[in-house]
Amino acid sequence: MFTGIVAGIGRLLARHSAGGGMAFDLEAGFELNNPVEGESIAINGVCLTAYHIQGPKFTVDVSPESLSRTTLGALSVGSLVNMERALQLSDRLGGHIVSGHVDCVAMVRERQAKGNFTLFSFSVPPALSRYVIEKGSIAIDGVSLTVNSCSNQTFEVSIIPHTLQGTTLGLLKRGGKVNIEVDIIGKYVERLLAGKGSDATGEGLAKGINSAFLAENGFF
Repeated sequence: MFTGIVAGIGRLLARHSAGGGMAFDLEAGFELNNPVEGESIAINGVCLTAYHIQGPKFTVDVSPESLSRTTLGALSVGSLVNMERALQLSDRLGGHIVSGHVDCVAMVRERQAKGNFTLFSFSVPPALSRYVIEKGSIAIDGVSLTVNSCSNQTFEVSIIPHTLQGTTLGLLKRGGKVNIEVDIIGKYVERLLAGKGSDATGEGLAKGINSAFLAENGFF
């Protein structure tokens, strides 16, 4: 589990074919304090397992599923990536709850300077646009951001100079591709409202959350 507060930028040192997927050798551009073999590190918002850790250098395996659903397969040696270590229970939750399971790849439609801020507009597939809401949270290449506005298949975010300089978002240009993870809470709520959930007895939520369910459980 992550928060979308990127720890720093890293670099892809090498990439190798491995078991139908890929193995990436990476180097963090910041200090990794007491890393352990097998810990989770988000690379451009994708949760991966780090091993062969030697100081700031480590290796991750990227499965065929991750290669097909994210932008990781397009990375080349020397590419810069956003990195975030997994959330500790004692950490401040400065962003929002991010699982590191990318939902889709989106395209940069526009990039526009607005004073000290930079406005980005992105397009997303219709099936996921319903999870993007105004003033809601979204993770773009692993960076937790607030949605300024949204329409049918597009949304806009405003990025402060600190985020632009401390992540790879500053390198984005029109037509570029990014990994998108929508707010996980919306997906769970939708599933419950659809009546596909259940309580410990297999009943309870089997018919979904509706006015009768809320009244029966004392919500009104």
